[in-house]
Amino acid sequence: MNKKKVFLLSLLALVFLLSFKEFDLEKLTAFNSHGEETYKVYALKLPASIEFSEEIVPLDQPDIRERLDKELLVNTYWQSNMMLLLKRANKYFPTIEKILQEEGVPDDFKYLAVIESALENVRSPKGAKGFWQIMPGTAREYGLEVNSNVDERYHIEKSTRVACAYLKKAKKRLGSWTLAAASYNRGMYGTDRLLEKQITDNYYDLLLNNETSRYVFRILAVKEIMSNPQRYGFIYDEEDLYQPIPIKKIGLDTAITNIAKFAKAQSVNYKIIKIHNPWLIQNHLNNKSRKYYEIEIPEEGSY
Repeated sequence: MNKKKVFLLSLLALVFLLSFKEFDLEKLTAFNSHGEETYKVYALKLPASIEFSEEIVPLDQPDIRERLDKELLVNTYWQSNMMLLLKRANKYFPTIEKILQEEGVPDDFKYLAVIESALENVRSPKGAKGFWQIMPGTAREYGLEVNSNVDERYHIEKSTRVACAYLKKAKKRLGSWTLAAASYNRGMYGTDRLLEKQITDNYYDLLLNNETSRYVFRILAVKEIMSNPQRYGFIYDEEDLYQPIPIKKIGLDTAITNIAKFAKAQSVNYKIIKIHNPWLIQNHLNNKSRKYYEIEIPEEGSY
């Protein structure tokens, strides 16, 4: 059969379908809901104003509005991920917020930890680890212990203090908290060099690579949604959120030859010790230097 005949037969078939009284175009779409209302995707209304660490975002600039709109859309419509972030934040934000306040770092930086790790002790392909995704060299520079036995980048309190130290140093060098946040992705030296090259002192005036260009806007979007979850369609009860687990701390300056046996002596198991002390890498703690450590143990009845 030649192409002309195939085309004519196809055209006749289409005419027949269109003439059929009960033909419904919706049945040919990907949103056919079998008689129910179809799923709809709505554009988002940008907030009238938004700031990061009391530094105003210039939403009057069209590229700034588009960059924020993009990150709001991505994070709002990735519903499962955002709901998990809201649940985890209830568990971990109290610890992070307390340290940020003690260290004199704006509360908004807790959202930097959210976009870095989704509030999980993850490892990047480049070797960054923990809630704050700290590289091994940076960790050691700021006083964290990193070796095959102990990795304090997984210690939420100690790593948060290191992140604070970095951010305060970056703020002093670069001049604003927004640039300090950008430098967490780009590096202090790299950010400083771009400011000099482009003759500006403002993050929002910089032409950046895609990752750093999105970085602060990802923080802003997560802040906006997590601060106003119902506005963006996230509905939950307090009981749905993950809860902080009450713990006690056991101080020691000796080695632990077997962490599983140590756990049993504390009336918990190996898994629980590792959940609450992920910085303990192996089944033993070396400690030839007699360093002081604190081991977290959940209060009785928490599990």
